Amino acid sequence: MPIQTGDRIPATTFVKVTEDGPEQISSDAFFAGRRVALFSVPGAFTPTCSARHLPGFVEKADALKAKDVDEVACTAANDAFVMEAWGKASGVEGKVTMLADGNGAFPKALGLEMDGSAYGMGTRGQRFSMLVNDGVIEQLYVEAPGQFEVSSADYLLARL
Repeated sequence: MPIQTGDRIPATTFVKVTEDGPEQISSDAFFAGRRVALFSVPGAFTPTCSARHLPGFVEKADALKAKDVDEVACTAANDAFVMEAWGKASGVEGKVTMLADGNGAFPKALGLEMDGSAYGMGTRGQRFSMLVNDGVIEQLYVEAPGQFEVSSADYLLARL
């Protein structure tokens, strides 16, 4: 059964690139004691993700933070170097934290994985957004396959 509003985020590990190179961070540590707007995309540099999803959160990051969101983060089943390159290409610096999940452990733990094998992508995360408060899901919006409506920055912002 997929994760739901009110559930605690399961323990997994993300990787992000820092000045010292790739750094692992547990989901417990990342979400502890703060409110995070997190969104998941099927893959870096893919059409909807690059043209609409990530740019929307970059554009709305300050507005989200003005609504008591401490951090805005993006995750995808890509390695840390791809996520870093996508972030640089998309101008995320200071706006959105890029969290790599190369093995897709996070969406699998949430019950929100999808099979992208028909497109040569293997197992990925579904497109979704969530508001996490101290490790507990406060809001969760999961897209229907092939859609981009309820996981957008505008949709999340309108519900804060």
